Amino acid sequence: MNNYPITVPAIRVTQPLGIFYVVSLPARVLLDTAYSDRLRARRSADGSSYELEGSQRELHRDRLREIGTYLSTEESTFPNSIILAPNFDLESGLPVDNSDIRWRVVEKECTCVPGDVSYSLTIPTDEALAPIIDGQHRLFGFNFCDKPDRMDMGLVCSIFLDLPKPFQAFLFATINSNQRPVNKSQTYEAFGYNIEKELPDSWSPDKLAVFLARKLNAEDDSPLKGRILIAAENDFAMTRIEARQQGTWMVSMATVVEGISRLVSQNPKRDRTALLKRHPNDRRREILTSEVPADRSPLRSLYLAANDKVVYAAVKNFMIAANDMFWNKCQPASFICKTVGVQALFDTLVELSKEGLASKTFSVEFFRERLRAAADIDFTATLFQNASGAGRLIIRTCILFRLGLKNEEDLPASNKEEILAVLRDVRSVEYR
Repeated sequence: MNNYPITVPAIRVTQPLGIFYVVSLPARVLLDTAYSDRLRARRSADGSSYELEGSQRELHRDRLREIGTYLSTEESTFPNSIILAPNFDLESGLPVDNSDIRWRVVEKECTCVPGDVSYSLTIPTDEALAPIIDGQHRLFGFNFCDKPDRMDMGLVCSIFLDLPKPFQAFLFATINSNQRPVNKSQTYEAFGYNIEKELPDSWSPDKLAVFLARKLNAEDDSPLKGRILIAAENDFAMTRIEARQQGTWMVSMATVVEGISRLVSQNPKRDRTALLKRHPNDRRREILTSEVPADRSPLRSLYLAANDKVVYAAVKNFMIAANDMFWNKCQPASFICKTVGVQALFDTLVELSKEGLASKTFSVEFFRERLRAAADIDFTATLFQNASGAGRLIIRTCILFRLGLKNEEDLPASNKEEILAVLRDVRSVEYR
């Protein structure tokens, strides 16, 4: 049995794709917490062994047995790293917001070397939240080893916190295509993505979200240009420190992709699976009308009609308005510029996009006028200083309250008076 939470030392590595962390984890911990899209290990009732669950069609059982036999030898070693992308739900494939279960990296000052820092990775629970990008055969081979003590064997792991699904596919395809002659299309297909020239009408919601996030990060008139990182959501990452030193801020690709995805899908993994069931020539978003008829995401109709330009206009114009109302005057200590603040603004966009669709306008002025009532909220207040899902909820609640989309009855009883006090603390415009 493993006792959670588990904390281990970590080494931070910065490369062009982003920041990742190298750690050593026992095989039994990985069997608890890691999974592939096709397979995961489930601990037996007595906790002494693991059984494989899920479709094993994509795994070579002979290879697993060979690995198990190899692990039983006295010379067994796996110096190559297993690559993981933690903080994604096993069932839905969506990013995990609950700070109580999210994998996280903590930075500490080194007492032995002045000015230097060290890092540690914490795995709070045994929930399977870590998709395996590479190394599933090595890991699941432990199920075929006849020496129980091998479960304590340390395995080198490269941890890409919060790496969006399409980038997991990119990394998987690149690794496997470079190591041996594997068709890149097939490796992407295993993750639900294909790098061949796809028609946009065949894009799943999260693939569309990545495409639009890249545009937001590249276009000159986008307030998010150069601000989106394909890195872990850790405010101490070097790029974030440098950004703060320059009086600016950054947000992770995972945050933006999730925010856009929620506009067009309540379950991106479900939509992706439905599309993949069809022959490539028959993959059209319109099939989701019958395959997934109950989806109530606000811009679903635009997605199904492949009206991506309007979806992008809604997101981009909202971001311009948010920049005018919040980010332009963002102080370093303001949580509206941190991950939870950006997430809360995407939550607000979900609500306002319903109004915009009904009134047939997603103009900058529409969003600017709707957000104006919340522009004076002081997001440096102690109330908002919670970099977790609870902090996101508080920020969202306060914004929606000011916008008239929530009433006093909707405020959480535990800190209702504190919320009202902050909302009445007028900074720049009269509170109404």
